[in-house]
Amino acid sequence: MKRSMLKMAAIIFFAVLICGFAGAEPIPQVPVKDMVTMVDIGAKKCIPCKMMAPIMAELEKEYKDRAAVIFIDVWENPNEGRKFGIQTIPTQIFYDKTGKEVWRHVGFLDKKTIVAMLEKLGVK
Repeated sequence: MKRSMLKMAAIIFFAVLICGFAGAEPIPQVPVKDMVTMVDIGAKKCIPCKMMAPIMAELEKEYKDRAAVIFIDVWENPNEGRKFGIQTIPTQIFYDKTGKEVWRHVGFLDKKTIVAMLEKLGVK
């Protein structure tokens, strides 16, 4: 009885482990090598993050192959928040082409300000 319970517990553990990773989106390398990078660190369910989602989608399309525009959900990937030293979401971090962090902003950030920062970093 004890052995079968341990076996069942092991099966459940591995099933949860596999299912948990199967649906997880891979986290891209930040900053992207040799490219200006803007990362928005937040959560899909936080209100200001939801307000930024359509802006991020537009920017990702508009700047494809010219700048990396990345969203990381720290509620789904809590280690990423610690990795970037995030205390409040959303937080946007901008990196220049060399990978150096040049600006960090906490809270909602409008498209006009993001575009101005990308242009300041040399993205046309």
